[in-house]
Amino acid sequence: MTKFTDLKLDARVLQAIAEAGYENPTPIQAGAIPHALEGRDVLGIAQTGTGKTASFTLPMITLLGRGRARARMPRSLVLAPTRELAAQVAENFDVYAKHTKLTKALLIGGVSFADQDKLIDRGVDVLIATPGRLLDHFERGKLLLTGVQIMVVDEADRMLDMGFIPDIERIFQLTPFTRQTLFFSATMAPEIERITNTFLHNPARIEVARQATTSETIEQRLIELTPTRKDQSAKQKRELLRALIEAEGETCTNAILFCNRKSEVDILAKSLKTHGFNAAPIHGDLDQSQRMKTLDGFRDGSLRFLVASDVAARGLDIPAVSHVFNFDVPSHAEDYVHRIGRTGRAGRKGVAITIATPSDTKFLDAIESLVKNQIPRGAIPEGFTLSEAAQKAPRPRSEKPAREGAKRGREDRRERPVKPHNEMAPMQALDVEPVVAAEPAPAKPAASKPEAEAPKPRREERRPERRGDNRKGDERRDRRRDDDRRDNAPVVGMGDHVPDFLLRGLPKTVES
Repeated sequence: MTKFTDLKLDARVLQAIAEAGYENPTPIQAGAIPHALEGRDVLGIAQTGTGKTASFTLPMITLLGRGRARARMPRSLVLAPTRELAAQVAENFDVYAKHTKLTKALLIGGVSFADQDKLIDRGVDVLIATPGRLLDHFERGKLLLTGVQIMVVDEADRMLDMGFIPDIERIFQLTPFTRQTLFFSATMAPEIERITNTFLHNPARIEVARQATTSETIEQRLIELTPTRKDQSAKQKRELLRALIEAEGETCTNAILFCNRKSEVDILAKSLKTHGFNAAPIHGDLDQSQRMKTLDGFRDGSLRFLVASDVAARGLDIPAVSHVFNFDVPSHAEDYVHRIGRTGRAGRKGVAITIATPSDTKFLDAIESLVKNQIPRGAIPEGFTLSEAAQKAPRPRSEKPAREGAKRGREDRRERPVKPHNEMAPMQALDVEPVVAAEPAPAKPAASKPEAEAPKPRREERRPERRGDNRKGDERRDRRRDDDRRDNAPVVGMGDHVPDFLLRGLPKTVES
């Protein structure tokens, strides 16, 4: 059997490996490390949990043993799809490089740019980053990639799922053509294969397991539930999940529970805590410090159940996970392989239980087609029955009890007298004498002159311009003529009669 001492690693690296308690490499490590030490490009294909991180960390530390980093020009670059995976790679680097003087920097979101800039300015040997934050630093002029000697792409298929492939292609173009590339993935989609053909030069292909296969150390079970009501499907699944956890008993020391949506992650975590389970959520919308605190609690055992979205499905190295529960069947078949790969790691036994409803049939067919096996069907725990609340129709929003303040406000409004819609408010009468309407003045007969039948042209009409006309003088004469006609025009309306109430003064106010 091959040992780490047979792989021509640096003596300081071998010392760190021995202190970590490892003696024999995994198949992916035994196959990739010799080619990486020779300076060749490596294409590693292996299922999750097989030790891919050490496959590039150990030879990288050995190759970077000589040389010195320059400011803003890292000597090596490791790209990871998520913050958690990048932080995990940094932890592995600290473990295996503790006897060397190599420096590192971690560029991930949720951390101050200023702190990361200080590390880059000093010069680092290993730069571990997510693609988005790396390009942010590059575009701000804080980073140069022309000195990269070794470039690593970890979990490349996850990069594809998260839409990072355009960023990866751009980063490849920013690095030197002479770089060494180590490319690792659990599956090889056509897009991933296109990238490897474009940017890798005669790579050594290391495939230790058939693509998209599940570990033999994982016991898989599929629990099928037919909800009695479609609108109560999620509630009934939560009740079944709690029954499954209780049926596992003490063998379920800890577990990761996967949901497809972030909103469902929060709902499930809250439901478990309400029923006395020690659970906490983790997904991409949470603050980075909170995510790391939750992961640390799950690693040290203070947290038993980790409710997660697929952000935690890839690359997290937590060896002692006893169970994985798929609360939702993943919509992408590859995600099933990565989810259940969180258990049964490093030769340990694990259990993966998936809850499925009739609407998940097409997703199950895709998963079983990918892994080339049928997932064994399991039975619902004995004595499990749905509660009455889960079988009734959910209460409409309008029937939910109102908050005390809103209810009190409605009661106050109910006590106020309501004025009818068409009722007029009473007006205070004025002490004035009634006014008698005057008789209308007799209308004057229409003029029989031809001028009355054909009115003169309006003043706005312009006369034809003649040479020698005094236009200003003509305008003044027209204005005077219009004023005269206006003064002699008959009064239209009340005529010469003025009503008495217009001549009478306002009533005097009564002094109180």
